[in-house]
Parts: sequence; C-alpha cells; structure tokens
Amino acid sequence: MTGTPSFAGRRVTVAGLGVSGVSAARALAGLGALVTVVDAGEGERQRARAAELAADGIEVRPGDGDTLPAGTDLVVTSPGWLPDSPLFAAAAAAGVEVVGDVEIAWRLRGENGPPWLAVTGTNGKTTTVRMLAAILTAAGLRTAAVGNIGTPIIDTVLADPPYDVLAVELSSYQLHWAPSVRPHSAAVLNLAPDHLDWHGSMAAYAADKGRVYQGNRVACVYNAADPATEALVREADVVEGCRAVGFTLGPPGLSELGVVDGILVDRAFVPDRRHTAQELAEVSDVRPPAPHNIANALAAAALARAYGVEPRAVRDGLRAFRPDAHRIAHVADVAGGAYVDDSKATNTHAAQASLSAYEPVVWIAGGLAKGATFDELVAGAAGRLRGAVLIGADRHLIAAALARHAPDVPVVDLDRTDTGAMAAAVREASRLAREGDTVLMAPACASMDMFTNYTERGDAFAAAVRDLAREEQ
Repeated sequence: MTGTPSFAGRRVTVAGLGVSGVSAARALAGLGALVTVVDAGEGERQRARAAELAADGIEVRPGDGDTLPAGTDLVVTSPGWLPDSPLFAAAAAAGVEVVGDVEIAWRLRGENGPPWLAVTGTNGKTTTVRMLAAILTAAGLRTAAVGNIGTPIIDTVLADPPYDVLAVELSSYQLHWAPSVRPHSAAVLNLAPDHLDWHGSMAAYAADKGRVYQGNRVACVYNAADPATEALVREADVVEGCRAVGFTLGPPGLSELGVVDGILVDRAFVPDRRHTAQELAEVSDVRPPAPHNIANALAAAALARAYGVEPRAVRDGLRAFRPDAHRIAHVADVAGGAYVDDSKATNTHAAQASLSAYEPVVWIAGGLAKGATFDELVAGAAGRLRGAVLIGADRHLIAAALARHAPDVPVVDLDRTDTGAMAAAVREASRLAREGDTVLMAPACASMDMFTNYTERGDAFAAAVRDLAREEQ
C-alpha cells in the first residue's frame, strides 16, 4: 500500500503474549522486523504461545517483562500494560518510541487503506461497533468489527482483499498508545470514572478518550446527554469542515439524531437539516429497546450516515443485529417475572443504564468494586427497586448505599463469594419478586472475586434461572 512504512530490519520489542501481542509479533516479523516478545508471565498459556512464536523464528522471553532487549528501536505494547512499567521507563531513557498495536495497524494501513469509523466511551462500545458493522454490511460494504473486539486489527488492515471500511472499537488504553490514528469519523458514547488506577486521574482518562476525535474528517459524534463528550469535541483538532453531530433520546435538534414518536430520525445528514428530518428505523428495530441501547443505535447510525450509508441500510442493519451474551439478555420468564442477565455491567455507569430500563426490579449485585462508590447509583434507582440480593467481596459497600438511600427496600446479604452463591442469589431473588417484576443481574462490579470473568458469572446466573424455571414447570 502507498505510504506504508518499512519495518524490514528494525528491532522491535513486543510487550505481551496476549492475542494482540501475538498478532503484532507475527505481522511485524512477516514484514522483516527482528522481533522479540517479552512477558512477565511464564504460566502454561505463555509457554504455549511462546513455543508457537519460536516455531516462526520469533524470540520470546517469558518471565521477563521488565528488561528492554538490547538494540530495540521500537516497543509495541499490548493494551493494559501500565504506562509506568519498567520496560517503558527503560525505553524512554533510551529514546525508544512506545506505541500500541492500534498505532501499528494505522501505520500499516497506509494512505489508501480502509477508512476507520471509531467508537469509544466508558460503556456500550462493543454493542455500538457491532451495530455499526451490521449497518455497513446491510449497505453492501465489506467491513469488520475490530480493535478491542474480534479479529486483531493488524490482521484486518493486512487482509487481502482489503476491506471497504472498518468499525473500530478503541479502549482508553489503546488510544493512549495511538498518537497518529486519524479516523474518518468517531464517537464518544459517554464518560464516567473507570480505569483511574491506570490513567491516574479522570482528566487523563478523558483526555485519552478524546484522542479518538483527532483528525476526524467528516463527523465527531457526541452524546447530547453527556456534556463531557461534547467538551472533547470542542477541544479536538479536526480537518476543516468536520462537523459536531449529537445524538439524543429526545427529538433531535439541528445536526443531531434522535427519537420522535418511536422513530429514530436524522437531522444531521440531510440536505435541509433546518426544516426536515430523515426517518431511519423504529425503536422496535433495536434489540433490546432499552434506553441506553437506543442511544448506542443512534451513535452507530450517525457514524454510518457520516460515511454516506442510506437510511434503509440503517434499518436493515439494526434489524439484523443480535446483542452479545450477558448484555441485558432475557434468560427466561419464571412465575410471571422476567430474569435478565447483564453481567457485562461491571461498573456503576453500566448498571445505572441497565436499571433504568426496567421497573420494578429485584436487583442482584456485587463483586469487586474497583474503588467505585454506589450512592449515586442507588439513589437514582431507589424508586424502582422491589428488593436487592448482594453477593461478592465488596457487597457491603452496596449494602451501605442501600441503607442510606433506599432504607425500605428489602436486602438479602449473602455472605458468600463461592461460585455457588449465584444459584442461591437467584433463589433469594425469586422469593422477593412478584408477578410482573424483573430480576436483574447487573452487578455494578467486576467478577474476579468469584468468577474467571463476567462471561462465567453470566453463565452461572443463566444456569440458575433455567434450573428455577424447570422446577416451576
């Protein structure tokens, strides 16, 4: 591709034996770089991947993630490595550039590579990117959902035949290490405190999110209900003519997408946006039609419209989209109540969006709080809570917030952190629930105190619900 940099003969150190690190190592070695992979871990997974890379002639140093190999002239880091890692300090002292796999993908893309439609935010990124990919596919475009999701992004930009356009999910970690990325258009869905242990402050976290707007050519998409996202647009250095485009759950203003009488409408990408709006889809085309998911759909539609996609493709793409597991997923109806799995709600912002979609709710919550506080979440949801069942290591923090802001809500505090606690939580929730209620597992916490990840936690909830449903038959 025109403009693609040469890596032949360069001594590149790749930090991390995860999926993105392995992808970067293989791609760069294939382009002639002299690659060394370092990783602090030396468990079974690291040893297996090291053996695979060694078979390809790539040097691997498991158990040594701090030392900068001699002669390194570029470090490529995997997402999640702390920015103050000794390896990066050594690189800085030696004047060696540190970038992420997303930055390498952008450089390999070249001047004529597929445009990127990028999405970031605290919550909703994966769903929005997958919605966007579904819309682009419905428009007849060759596309993929990549970045912090799916196929490693380096593999995608090197694909033959090339893609027409990419729907790219970017985490704050990835954006931190991607100084040159310049998307066609981008969206910041929302901003709430998260990963502050990594970034050091909310200001630094927001600044890294805001990098997604740098160099945008057509549209910077922001959430009209979240002023912090619009502030990032105002601060961005964009190509002349690039527009700020908002999305809202209410009727759209000028240069916004919104909702009117159950219809998703566009007042941004129409010839006479002062006086007309374009119907795109119905709210019922969005699955599930929870408020925060409708917002995701509007953001995806805005990026697709910025790329020139016709309205019909927005509707067809949203109809074809199916959400991933453990994202406000209806598991079953038992005794007249709905049981919903939102194990992906690993922070308070995500749980708030989930709780706002249902009423009344028996809430299953708890896990690792990651430094979060729960007063604002509980105060906002108190009026819709039928009861709460708490599990996990930091459940006492939620219990205290409930005592302060919802003292009349019955609370079952399960003093357990074993995996079997989920089955007990479902049974306790069923005792609190009445016909027409929703039993919602939206933990507002990480899962690693009890489960390997949020997927295993969601699977445990779904299994317990199915057991309960069988007993009711």
